[in-house]
Amino acid sequence: MSSAKSCLIGSPLPNVPWQDRPEGCNDVMWRYSGNPVIPRDLIPSSNSIFNSAVVPFEGEFRGVFRCDDKRREMQLHRGRSTDGIKWQIDDERLEFDCDDPEIGCFVYGYDPRVCWIEDRYYVTWCNGYHGPTIGIAWTNDFETFHQLENAYLPFNRNGVLFPRKIDGKFVMYSRPSDRGHTPFGDIFCSESPDMIHWGRHRHVMGTKGGWQSTKIGAGPIPIETTEGWLVIYHGVLTSCNGYVYHAGVAVADIDEPWKVKYRAAPDILNPRELYECVGDVPNIVFPCAALCDAPTGRIAVYYGAADTVTGLAFAYADELIEFAKEYSEL
Repeated sequence: MSSAKSCLIGSPLPNVPWQDRPEGCNDVMWRYSGNPVIPRDLIPSSNSIFNSAVVPFEGEFRGVFRCDDKRREMQLHRGRSTDGIKWQIDDERLEFDCDDPEIGCFVYGYDPRVCWIEDRYYVTWCNGYHGPTIGIAWTNDFETFHQLENAYLPFNRNGVLFPRKIDGKFVMYSRPSDRGHTPFGDIFCSESPDMIHWGRHRHVMGTKGGWQSTKIGAGPIPIETTEGWLVIYHGVLTSCNGYVYHAGVAVADIDEPWKVKYRAAPDILNPRELYECVGDVPNIVFPCAALCDAPTGRIAVYYGAADTVTGLAFAYADELIEFAKEYSEL
Protein backbone atom coordinates (compact mmCIF):
# COMPACT_ATOMS: atom_id res chain seq x y z
CA MET A 1 0.00 0.00 0.00
CA SER A 2 1.01 3.63 -0.51
CA SER A 3 2.69 5.47 2.34
CA ALA A 4 0.73 8.16 4.16
CA LYS A 5 2.79 11.06 2.81
CA SER A 6 2.98 11.51 -0.96
CA CYS A 7 6.29 12.19 -2.68
CA LEU A 8 4.55 14.08 -5.50
CA ILE A 9 5.31 17.77 -6.03
CA GLY A 10 2.41 19.61 -7.60
CA SER A 11 -1.22 20.57 -7.25
CA PRO A 12 -4.22 18.69 -5.87
CA LEU A 13 -6.43 16.99 -8.43
CA PRO A 14 -9.27 15.67 -6.26
CA ASN A 15 -11.29 14.50 -9.27
CA VAL A 16 -8.45 12.43 -10.74
CA PRO A 17 -9.94 9.24 -12.26
CA TRP A 18 -9.36 6.47 -9.75
CA GLN A 19 -10.17 2.89 -8.87
CA ASP A 20 -8.63 1.12 -5.89
CA ARG A 21 -6.30 -1.80 -6.43
CA PRO A 22 -8.36 -5.00 -6.82
CA GLU A 23 -8.35 -7.42 -3.93
CA GLY A 24 -5.55 -9.94 -4.31
CA CYS A 25 -3.64 -7.83 -6.84
CA ASN A 26 0.02 -7.25 -6.00
CA ASP A 27 0.96 -5.35 -9.16
CA VAL A 28 2.46 -1.88 -8.82
CA MET A 29 0.12 -0.71 -11.63
CA TRP A 30 -3.39 -2.02 -12.20
CA ARG A 31 -6.03 -1.58 -14.91
CA TYR A 32 -9.38 0.19 -14.86
CA SER A 33 -12.13 -2.44 -14.77
CA GLY A 34 -14.07 -0.57 -17.47
CA ASN A 35 -11.27 -0.71 -20.06
CA PRO A 36 -11.02 0.23 -22.80
CA VAL A 37 -11.93 3.66 -21.49
CA ILE A 38 -12.08 5.01 -25.08
CA PRO A 39 -13.32 2.59 -27.77
CA ARG A 40 -12.04 2.62 -31.34
CA ASP A 41 -15.34 3.92 -32.77
CA LEU A 42 -16.25 6.71 -30.37
CA ILE A 43 -16.61 9.12 -33.31
CA PRO A 44 -18.01 8.36 -36.80
CA SER A 45 -14.73 9.03 -38.62
CA SER A 46 -12.42 6.87 -36.47
CA ASN A 47 -10.96 3.48 -37.21
CA SER A 48 -9.06 3.61 -33.90
CA ILE A 49 -8.33 6.01 -31.01
CA PHE A 50 -5.13 5.38 -29.04
CA ASN A 51 -1.76 6.87 -27.95
CA SER A 52 -3.46 10.06 -26.74
CA ALA A 53 -2.81 12.77 -24.13
CA VAL A 54 -5.08 14.35 -21.52
CA VAL A 55 -4.65 17.13 -18.92
CA PRO A 56 -6.69 18.84 -16.20
CA PHE A 57 -8.51 21.94 -17.46
CA GLU A 58 -10.72 24.31 -15.42
CA GLY A 59 -12.03 21.59 -13.12
CA GLU A 60 -12.55 19.16 -16.02
CA PHE A 61 -10.26 17.46 -18.53
CA ARG A 62 -9.15 18.18 -22.09
CA GLY A 63 -7.02 16.20 -24.49
CA VAL A 64 -5.47 15.73 -27.90
CA PHE A 65 -6.17 12.31 -29.36
CA ARG A 66 -4.65 10.14 -32.04
CA CYS A 67 -7.59 9.15 -34.23
CA ASP A 68 -6.64 7.10 -37.27
CA ASP A 69 -9.52 7.62 -39.68
CA LYS A 70 -11.25 5.09 -41.90
CA ARG A 71 -8.84 5.85 -44.72
CA ARG A 72 -6.17 4.81 -42.17
CA GLU A 73 -4.70 8.31 -42.18
CA MET A 74 -3.10 9.41 -38.87
CA GLN A 75 -4.96 12.42 -37.48
CA LEU A 76 -5.11 14.52 -34.30
CA HIS A 77 -8.45 15.43 -32.70
CA ARG A 78 -9.33 17.39 -29.57
CA GLY A 79 -11.63 16.12 -26.84
CA ARG A 80 -13.22 17.01 -23.51
CA SER A 81 -14.47 15.20 -20.42
CA THR A 82 -15.94 16.14 -17.06
CA ASP A 83 -14.57 13.08 -15.25
CA GLY A 84 -11.69 11.71 -17.36
CA ILE A 85 -13.71 8.55 -18.10
CA LYS A 86 -16.48 9.56 -20.51
CA TRP A 87 -15.04 11.50 -23.42
CA GLN A 88 -16.45 13.67 -26.19
CA ILE A 89 -14.06 13.88 -29.13
CA ASP A 90 -14.50 16.15 -32.14
CA ASP A 91 -15.20 14.26 -35.32
CA GLU A 92 -13.19 16.80 -37.34
CA ARG A 93 -9.40 16.90 -37.27
CA LEU A 94 -7.69 19.51 -35.11
CA GLU A 95 -6.52 22.49 -37.21
CA PHE A 96 -3.33 24.39 -36.34
CA ASP A 97 -2.68 28.11 -36.91
CA CYS A 98 0.83 28.56 -38.30
CA ASP A 99 2.65 31.60 -39.67
CA ASP A 100 4.76 29.47 -42.02
CA PRO A 101 2.70 27.52 -44.57
CA GLU A 102 5.56 25.08 -45.18
CA ILE A 103 5.67 24.01 -41.55
CA GLY A 104 1.90 24.32 -41.15
CA CYS A 105 1.09 22.04 -44.10
CA PHE A 106 -0.41 19.01 -42.35
CA VAL A 107 0.82 15.65 -43.67
CA TYR A 108 0.12 13.43 -40.68
CA GLY A 109 0.19 13.61 -36.89
CA TYR A 110 0.23 10.97 -34.21
CA ASP A 111 1.12 10.07 -30.60
CA PRO A 112 0.58 13.50 -29.00
CA ARG A 113 1.55 14.66 -25.53
CA VAL A 114 0.18 17.74 -23.75
CA CYS A 115 2.14 19.66 -21.10
CA TRP A 116 1.29 22.74 -19.02
CA ILE A 117 4.31 25.05 -18.70
CA GLU A 118 4.02 28.42 -16.95
CA ASP A 119 1.05 30.02 -18.73
CA ARG A 120 -0.04 27.71 -21.54
CA TYR A 121 -0.49 24.15 -22.72
CA TYR A 122 2.09 22.84 -25.18
CA VAL A 123 1.27 19.99 -27.54
CA THR A 124 4.03 17.84 -29.00
CA TRP A 125 3.40 15.12 -31.55
CA CYS A 126 5.04 13.08 -34.28
CA ASN A 127 4.66 15.45 -37.21
CA GLY A 128 5.11 14.62 -40.87
CA TYR A 129 7.77 16.85 -42.47
CA HIS A 130 9.84 14.86 -44.99
CA GLY A 131 9.55 12.04 -42.50
CA PRO A 132 8.63 11.92 -38.82
CA THR A 133 9.82 14.73 -36.55
CA ILE A 134 8.50 16.50 -33.43
CA GLY A 135 5.86 19.17 -33.98
CA ILE A 136 5.11 21.76 -31.30
CA ALA A 137 2.05 23.95 -30.75
CA TRP A 138 0.49 25.82 -27.84
CA THR A 139 -3.01 26.67 -26.68
CA ASN A 140 -4.69 28.43 -23.79
CA ASP A 141 -8.23 27.24 -24.39
CA PHE A 142 -8.14 24.04 -26.48
CA GLU A 143 -9.97 25.99 -29.17
CA THR A 144 -7.07 27.65 -31.02
CA PHE A 145 -3.72 25.89 -31.45
CA HIS A 146 -0.68 27.93 -32.54
CA GLN A 147 1.95 25.82 -34.30
CA LEU A 148 5.64 26.62 -33.81
CA GLU A 149 8.73 25.35 -35.61
CA ASN A 150 9.42 21.62 -35.58
CA ALA A 151 11.85 20.82 -32.79
CA TYR A 152 14.26 18.57 -34.72
CA LEU A 153 15.30 17.35 -38.11
CA PRO A 154 13.69 14.13 -39.27
CA PHE A 155 13.76 11.47 -37.99
CA ASN A 156 12.45 11.62 -34.44
CA ARG A 157 9.54 10.41 -32.30
CA ASN A 158 8.20 10.52 -28.72
CA GLY A 159 8.86 14.19 -27.98
CA VAL A 160 7.95 14.67 -24.31
CA LEU A 161 8.32 18.05 -22.58
CA PHE A 162 9.09 18.59 -18.90
CA PRO A 163 6.41 20.50 -16.97
CA ARG A 164 8.72 23.33 -15.92
CA LYS A 165 11.93 24.96 -17.04
CA ILE A 166 15.17 23.56 -15.65
CA ASP A 167 17.99 26.09 -15.16
CA GLY A 168 15.93 28.56 -17.20
CA LYS A 169 15.52 26.27 -20.22
CA PHE A 170 12.70 24.23 -21.70
CA VAL A 171 13.59 20.54 -21.63
CA MET A 172 12.38 17.65 -23.78
CA TYR A 173 12.99 13.92 -24.06
CA SER A 174 12.90 12.39 -27.55
CA ARG A 175 13.78 9.21 -29.40
CA PRO A 176 15.82 9.69 -32.61
CA SER A 177 14.65 7.15 -35.16
CA ASP A 178 14.37 6.40 -38.85
CA ARG A 179 11.65 6.81 -41.47
CA GLY A 180 9.94 3.48 -40.86
CA HIS A 181 9.11 1.14 -38.01
CA THR A 182 12.37 1.86 -36.23
CA PRO A 183 14.19 -1.31 -35.05
CA PHE A 184 16.32 0.71 -32.60
CA GLY A 185 16.07 3.68 -30.28
CA ASP A 186 17.40 5.31 -27.10
CA ILE A 187 16.00 8.25 -25.12
CA PHE A 188 17.83 11.58 -25.43
CA CYS A 189 17.38 14.89 -23.59
CA SER A 190 17.52 18.32 -25.26
CA GLU A 191 17.01 21.89 -24.07
CA SER A 192 15.81 25.16 -25.60
CA PRO A 193 15.81 28.81 -24.53
CA ASP A 194 12.70 29.63 -26.55
CA MET A 195 10.88 26.43 -27.64
CA ILE A 196 12.30 27.04 -31.15
CA HIS A 197 16.02 26.27 -31.04
CA TRP A 198 16.91 22.90 -29.50
CA GLY A 199 20.40 21.73 -28.56
CA ARG A 200 22.72 20.50 -25.81
CA HIS A 201 21.59 16.96 -26.54
CA ARG A 202 22.38 14.36 -23.89
CA HIS A 203 21.91 10.60 -23.83
CA VAL A 204 19.48 9.48 -21.11
CA MET A 205 19.21 5.71 -21.36
CA GLY A 206 19.35 2.95 -23.91
CA THR A 207 17.98 -0.51 -24.45
CA LYS A 208 18.50 -3.39 -22.03
CA GLY A 209 17.55 -7.04 -22.03
CA GLY A 210 14.14 -8.65 -22.26
CA TRP A 211 11.09 -6.41 -22.64
CA GLN A 212 13.20 -3.34 -23.56
CA SER A 213 15.81 -4.99 -25.75
CA THR A 214 14.83 -3.48 -29.14
CA LYS A 215 14.02 0.17 -28.39
CA ILE A 216 12.66 2.48 -25.72
CA GLY A 217 10.86 5.83 -25.72
CA ALA A 218 9.50 8.38 -23.27
CA GLY A 219 5.84 8.10 -22.28
CA PRO A 220 3.81 10.62 -20.24
CA ILE A 221 5.11 14.02 -19.14
CA PRO A 222 7.77 13.37 -16.43
CA ILE A 223 6.33 13.71 -12.93
CA GLU A 224 8.14 15.84 -10.35
CA THR A 225 8.72 14.17 -6.96
CA THR A 226 10.92 14.63 -3.92
CA GLU A 227 13.09 11.76 -5.25
CA GLY A 228 13.58 13.21 -8.75
CA TRP A 229 11.64 12.99 -12.02
CA LEU A 230 9.39 9.95 -12.16
CA VAL A 231 9.66 8.69 -15.73
CA ILE A 232 7.16 6.21 -17.17
CA TYR A 233 8.37 4.95 -20.53
CA HIS A 234 7.77 2.22 -23.09
CA GLY A 235 10.09 -0.58 -24.08
CA VAL A 236 9.93 -3.00 -26.97
CA LEU A 237 11.14 -6.54 -27.53
CA THR A 238 11.16 -8.30 -30.88
CA SER A 239 9.39 -11.64 -30.67
CA CYS A 240 8.92 -14.30 -33.34
CA ASN A 241 5.57 -12.61 -34.06
CA GLY A 242 6.82 -9.01 -34.11
CA TYR A 243 7.19 -6.13 -31.66
CA VAL A 244 5.76 -6.35 -28.11
CA TYR A 245 5.38 -3.04 -26.23
CA HIS A 246 5.58 -2.78 -22.42
CA ALA A 247 5.67 0.05 -19.87
CA GLY A 248 8.49 0.62 -17.40
CA VAL A 249 9.57 3.12 -14.75
CA ALA A 250 12.72 5.06 -13.92
CA VAL A 251 13.72 8.02 -11.76
CA ALA A 252 15.91 10.81 -13.19
CA ASP A 253 17.89 13.53 -11.43
CA ILE A 254 15.80 16.62 -10.71
CA ASP A 255 18.42 19.11 -12.00
CA GLU A 256 20.11 16.99 -14.67
CA PRO A 257 17.31 14.84 -16.07
CA TRP A 258 19.61 13.02 -18.49
CA LYS A 259 21.11 11.28 -15.43
CA VAL A 260 19.08 8.25 -14.37
CA LYS A 261 19.17 7.39 -10.65
CA TYR A 262 17.02 4.24 -10.68
CA ARG A 263 15.56 2.08 -13.44
CA ALA A 264 13.43 -0.96 -12.71
CA ALA A 265 14.41 -4.09 -14.60
CA PRO A 266 10.87 -5.60 -14.58
CA ASP A 267 8.08 -3.89 -16.49
CA ILE A 268 5.10 -2.27 -14.74
CA LEU A 269 2.49 -3.04 -17.42
CA ASN A 270 2.51 -5.53 -20.28
CA PRO A 271 -0.02 -6.66 -22.89
CA ARG A 272 -2.14 -9.44 -21.45
CA GLU A 273 -5.79 -8.39 -21.77
CA LEU A 274 -7.72 -9.10 -24.97
CA TYR A 275 -7.92 -5.42 -25.98
CA GLU A 276 -4.12 -5.15 -25.58
CA CYS A 277 -3.29 -8.33 -27.45
CA VAL A 278 -5.84 -8.15 -30.29
CA GLY A 279 -6.22 -5.14 -32.56
CA ASP A 280 -4.73 -3.41 -35.57
CA VAL A 281 -1.24 -3.93 -34.10
CA PRO A 282 -1.33 -6.65 -31.43
CA ASN A 283 0.57 -6.87 -28.14
CA ILE A 284 0.97 -3.20 -27.27
CA VAL A 285 0.63 -1.05 -24.17
CA PHE A 286 1.87 2.47 -24.91
CA PRO A 287 1.60 5.06 -22.07
CA CYS A 288 1.14 8.67 -23.20
CA ALA A 289 -0.42 10.66 -20.35
CA ALA A 290 -0.58 10.72 -16.57
CA LEU A 291 -2.92 12.65 -14.26
CA CYS A 292 -1.59 13.18 -10.73
CA ASP A 293 -3.09 14.17 -7.38
CA ALA A 294 -0.20 15.42 -5.26
CA PRO A 295 -1.74 15.03 -1.75
CA THR A 296 -2.65 11.36 -2.24
CA GLY A 297 0.11 10.35 -4.68
CA ARG A 298 -2.48 8.87 -7.02
CA ILE A 299 -1.55 8.58 -10.70
CA ALA A 300 -3.93 7.69 -13.55
CA VAL A 301 -2.14 6.64 -16.75
CA TYR A 302 -3.75 6.65 -20.20
CA TYR A 303 -2.21 4.20 -22.64
CA GLY A 304 -2.75 2.99 -26.17
CA ALA A 305 -3.73 -0.67 -26.46
CA ALA A 306 -3.02 -2.75 -29.58
CA ASP A 307 -2.91 0.51 -31.62
CA THR A 308 -6.70 0.41 -31.49
CA VAL A 309 -8.23 1.65 -28.22
CA THR A 310 -7.25 3.64 -25.12
CA GLY A 311 -6.81 2.02 -21.72
CA LEU A 312 -6.53 3.48 -18.23
CA ALA A 313 -4.35 2.21 -15.39
CA PHE A 314 -3.60 3.36 -11.85
CA ALA A 315 -0.62 3.55 -9.49
CA TYR A 316 0.76 5.37 -6.47
CA ALA A 317 3.84 7.54 -7.07
CA ASP A 318 5.50 6.31 -3.88
CA GLU A 319 5.09 2.68 -4.90
CA LEU A 320 6.46 3.32 -8.38
CA ILE A 321 9.56 4.98 -6.94
CA GLU A 322 10.10 2.20 -4.42
CA PHE A 323 9.67 -0.35 -7.23
CA ALA A 324 12.28 1.50 -9.33
CA LYS A 325 14.67 1.53 -6.38
CA GLU A 326 14.18 -2.07 -5.31
CA TYR A 327 14.55 -3.55 -8.79
CA SER A 328 16.96 -1.00 -10.24
CA GLU A 329 19.47 -2.10 -12.88
CA LEU A 330 21.22 0.84 -14.54
